[in-house]
Amino acid sequence: MRILVVEDDSILADGLRVGLGMAGFTADVVSCLEDARAALAGAEYRALVLDLMLPDGSGLDLLRELRAGRAGLPVLLLTARDQVEDRVAGLDAGADDYLGKPFDLDELAARLRALSRRSDGRAAAQISHAGLELDPGTRSAAFNGQPLKLSRREFAVLQALAERPGRVLAKSDLEDRLYGWDEEVESNAVEVHIHHLRAKLGRDFIETLRGIGYRLRPEETSPSRSASASS
Repeated sequence: MRILVVEDDSILADGLRVGLGMAGFTADVVSCLEDARAALAGAEYRALVLDLMLPDGSGLDLLRELRAGRAGLPVLLLTARDQVEDRVAGLDAGADDYLGKPFDLDELAARLRALSRRSDGRAAAQISHAGLELDPGTRSAAFNGQPLKLSRREFAVLQALAERPGRVLAKSDLEDRLYGWDEEVESNAVEVHIHHLRAKLGRDFIETLRGIGYRLRPEETSPSRSASASS
């Protein structure tokens, strides 16, 4: 889950980038509205974590711009301005959630996962598809009732595909979900992760549409791992 964090406190911003990364997020961090606008124009994010008091203006200005443009990007306001009137103003301006500083990183991560679920139209915290069970909160996975051991990148690829199992995701889409600005992406990284996942789930569980991308096989025809192994 790639998110954008707009925070001008460099120590806090770095802590958010590292801490959210450990929770399974890919966080791009900027410190002002100008850079935030440029980032939003150049990449697709699943959520925006937005401070209110920034060097070049108020985060509410950016929030209002997004909502005026009918952007449905989930926005969580993260700010030291935590009076009732501040929370009301932020929510009425279009924020989806509001968290005051100081805050607990685990709570922030849980709120971001909840925003993602609502954005996807899901109520359950777990993601299920054709015998696959993913829990983004605990970073755990199982297939046909058996625990799956996945690397952080493998889990992220599988989560991206399982969130919308009928949708084809291009290689570039998966790279955007997996890597932030400061991370070097090897040309075959996605293919390597897909190969490892097929070894654990069965070679037909993830379909390749040549020249287009990847998707999970539709649920009614997804083979079990044991069936794949016997073919």
